Amino acid sequence: MLAVLRSAALVGVEAVPVEVEVNTGEQGELRIEIVGLPDTAVKESEDRVLSAMMNTGLRTHETKTTVNLAPGDLRKEGAMYDLPIAVGMAAATGQISKERLAHYLIAGELGLSGGTRAVKGGVAIAMLAKRLGLKGVLLPRPSAEEAALVDGIEAIAADSLDGALRFLSGDARYVPLPPAANPFTLSGPSDGPDFSEVKGQLKVRRAVEVAAAGGHNLLILGPPGSGKSLIAKRIPTILPAPDAEEFLEILSVHSAAGMSLGDVKRRWERPFRSPHHTISDIGLIGGGAMPGPGEVSLAHHGVLFLDELPEFRRSALEVLRQPLEDACVTVSRAAAKVTLPARLMLVAAMNPCPCGHLGDRLKECRCSTAHIRRYRSKISGPLLDRIDIQIEAPALSIEELRHAQPGEPSAVMRARIEAARVIQRQRFGGRMRACNAVLAGHELRAHCALERAQGDLLQQAMEKLALSARAFDRILRVARTIADLAGAERIATEHLLEAIHYRSLDRG
Repeated sequence: MLAVLRSAALVGVEAVPVEVEVNTGEQGELRIEIVGLPDTAVKESEDRVLSAMMNTGLRTHETKTTVNLAPGDLRKEGAMYDLPIAVGMAAATGQISKERLAHYLIAGELGLSGGTRAVKGGVAIAMLAKRLGLKGVLLPRPSAEEAALVDGIEAIAADSLDGALRFLSGDARYVPLPPAANPFTLSGPSDGPDFSEVKGQLKVRRAVEVAAAGGHNLLILGPPGSGKSLIAKRIPTILPAPDAEEFLEILSVHSAAGMSLGDVKRRWERPFRSPHHTISDIGLIGGGAMPGPGEVSLAHHGVLFLDELPEFRRSALEVLRQPLEDACVTVSRAAAKVTLPARLMLVAAMNPCPCGHLGDRLKECRCSTAHIRRYRSKISGPLLDRIDIQIEAPALSIEELRHAQPGEPSAVMRARIEAARVIQRQRFGGRMRACNAVLAGHELRAHCALERAQGDLLQQAMEKLALSARAFDRILRVARTIADLAGAERIATEHLLEAIHYRSLDRG
């Protein structure tokens, strides 16, 4: 007999439909033949499925069974087809009704006992079910809890193969998980780092506030121990909370990378990713045989922090140019071509020279001019162009550290940043994600118009610093954000001068 049911495959961070056809009663030796471009993990489903069915008390096939995973030209990976194959075999042998199979997407890994294990992409699978107009999804509990965040979709938690079959048979004890109407209720108050712990560095704090208010990329330049990493790790605490749609996108990317809801619900803030400088190009940008998300996508709607920026491979830094410009990454492989989301705020930190003490009042720099140029040349001009704000963080003396008063807490800074974001949303017609960092074309001309004297001032600065046209636009965007923080309708000369001042490496 033939049974047909629906499942899914992950391509990048999105799910695409897969049809699972199970045909039993064929002549031949007792075995399961899986076709449809399966990888090794899918082929090994035979042993897991047969053991799970026997330990659940189900009758297994007595002849050859063919399982087809369509479409046949899409590579199927992982153990997520265990549950749909087992359900299909039970339906094909007449042990459950086929009536409800067409209404649900089914995915899950099976243990030998018949229990289920979580799979990647619970949110993406639920979104696919919604696009296809299905009633819901049948997934292992951790994945179903993620799927319950998608509005309008039933998320059925299958703790075992037996539970999945009972639900499909109409057992009234098995009901969908309650919808998570407000995902932010999943976490308690944050007790993490706070900007009040940062002593001194008022200029750096101001630059960080401007960067967070407009979504601008930021580079902090300073000697070891000046607080660069300390400040960077507190930036998520001053960013506005993600809205529900952003939250789902963040969770969808993390789920596709194998990070479950239980891993991330400790604190519902925007993601903060801080990869080590030895990371590969693929680890940073994403890829693989079946392209998956890298660090730039895991930082989607959040912060990507690159400490010791010049120590990263030159090739790894250069691949950042596309996502910083386009807010996405396109990865092409033989198996697939996928576009991964990467709307992020880049925060980088670096020493001013190889020894780190250039400009330090307490320690002498022993680097030659040639060494300093070679060190800084590891960051290409095109990448530096895409960093809106470059600020120096000088080392603090012991006396300054002893007597410095605690800084403003993150909550106070976040209130000003949220007020500036409200102005930006109104400017963009209410779009929640809009911020000055994405101003372009006619919007840039309309909202960043300068008076003649201001235009002459900017031209002089551009010529003196030998800046590119891209840097010209980015200075205007930063000036617009400074004006928003001040509540000013137009960009004033002091706003423009402050924006120009934030090109430290260009001035150096």
